[in-house]
Amino acid sequence: MSGISTAAIFSSDGSDLEALSLETFRFQYRENALYRAYTDALRIQPDKVRSLAQIPFLPIQFFKTHQVTCGTFEPQLIFESSGTTQTINSRHLVKEAAIYEQSFLTAFERFYGPVTDFVVVGLLPSYLERQHSSLVYMVRDMVERSGHPASGFYLYEHDKLYHQLLELEARGQKTLLIGVTFGLLDFAEQYALQLKNTIVMETGGMKGRREEWTRDQVHAFLKERLGCSQIHAEYGMTELLSQAYSYGQGLFNTPPWMKVLVRDENDPFQLYTEKAAGVINVVDLANIYSCSFIATEDIGRLHEHGTFEVLGRLDNSALRGCSLMVS
Repeated sequence: MSGISTAAIFSSDGSDLEALSLETFRFQYRENALYRAYTDALRIQPDKVRSLAQIPFLPIQFFKTHQVTCGTFEPQLIFESSGTTQTINSRHLVKEAAIYEQSFLTAFERFYGPVTDFVVVGLLPSYLERQHSSLVYMVRDMVERSGHPASGFYLYEHDKLYHQLLELEARGQKTLLIGVTFGLLDFAEQYALQLKNTIVMETGGMKGRREEWTRDQVHAFLKERLGCSQIHAEYGMTELLSQAYSYGQGLFNTPPWMKVLVRDENDPFQLYTEKAAGVINVVDLANIYSCSFIATEDIGRLHEHGTFEVLGRLDNSALRGCSLMVS
């Protein structure tokens, strides 16, 4: 069993995304029993799928109830979503750690330049306290690759973080402060800074830890307290091996092997163009050995040049496609 080559995926400029997607669809239909059963349940004939718009997107809920894999393998990584004791967490079995590492490193450096230019500081409380977080894995790898002794993680040592950032700013050192949203808000409530050499990047994640704020409220507060002109953001999830990035205003850009589509909530094959709000579908070709076509539970809107924004979550987010198959 062999999927599409990683060289073809990560060297893509995006112009061949549809061709690569169709090749990946046929591979995953053949090798992923769950995806094949879902496609068959929709009465889709693979040989008649000729465009990206015709490819079925697997409801993300299946990662909670099934193993979403192409064939059988011993995973090098297992990522799990966060949740409470009352919820079922998603599990993503990753065949090769190197694919995930190549995906997040290539994407980050495409948007921000070499990770070795940065001191990488992770403010990820709660994520650090559990196992199998894809976000922690990514940031830990970037901390190590940065090669800077000041790079590292902080749990709740806000005073130590404050003085570290002051020192880095005084030295003019490029720094990436990447943090879960409630962690950044907790820090910014206690300390005010003027960060001119630091990229502040929020990764989402309130998870009931604080009252819910809108993105605009979060970013306005962080900009005021931390002295940033913009708050950057990362859009990723347990079920994806790629991330999109925002330089500000909540508008995300995808790397060339990743694409966001927006669909009608009630009709999975009704795709919207710019400005209409709908439910987000993600093409992630880095998901070679799981499923590259994921119907999420996020609501979003497309903008020009392929950018998108995330507006919220579906209510009671049980996607209709899941009812086609009973475990």
